[in-house]
Amino acid sequence: QVQLVESGGGLVQAGGSLRLSCAASGRTFSSYPMGWFRQAPGKEREFVAGINWRGDSTFYEESVKGRFTISRDNAENTVALQMNSLKPEDTAVYYCAAARYISDYRRHNEYDYWGQGTQVTVSS
Repeated sequence: QVQLVESGGGLVQAGGSLRLSCAASGRTFSSYPMGWFRQAPGKEREFVAGINWRGDSTFYEESVKGRFTISRDNAENTVALQMNSLKPEDTAVYYCAAARYISDYRRHNEYDYWGQGTQVTVSS
């Protein structure tokens, strides 16, 4: 069993930065692929970024490439999402997720564990 707790959300002006963190419990965290998703009001949950268990392969949704960076620290059981050059369209609740096995990081139904989410609001 893995429990995930996100933090770091908030209100920021367009062009600003935020760093989201996801703290995980459980001894097997280091073996799990991880992902960040987001959901805006009235929209479906969408993939943002993913990282393999070693941290040496990363994946990004097209609109965040070059602006967001996902990373993990297996010794600290954390995964982070550094978000730069934020835009109003990045406004959403952001969730981290862990998967025991994964074939497609972009598919939310491949993840087994989810955090409660953290709100990110970008003002124009």
